[in-house]
Amino acid sequence: MLKRTQLLKGIMEACILKIINDDVIYGYELSEKLQKFGLDAVSEGTIYPILLRLQKKNYICSEKRASDFGPRRKYYFITEEGKEALKLMIEEWDKIADPIHTILKEDTQHVGKGTD
Repeated sequence: MLKRTQLLKGIMEACILKIINDDVIYGYELSEKLQKFGLDAVSEGTIYPILLRLQKKNYICSEKRASDFGPRRKYYFITEEGKEALKLMIEEWDKIADPIHTILKEDTQHVGKGTD
């Protein structure tokens, strides 16, 4: 059976960039936020490689900050390149989201057939 994480793989970068764009955040907090949005199948083991990939692309940067509850935490910030990439990702998502929803939710048998 296809898992949700496999379906999300292509869009997770955009989701993570959007969350970081809206608020400076550390990894575990990011994981909790994704869970609150209903993406409970996305593990920290999935998130951290994406964060690393986003840093290598210069879409995000990080900084260690003191924590009131234990060791220092690595906080993530979006860069200008990341903001531009997020904008493009959202534009691309908007182009495919409605057609995919239509295909998966509606009867496709009669679409594209001419009338006689």
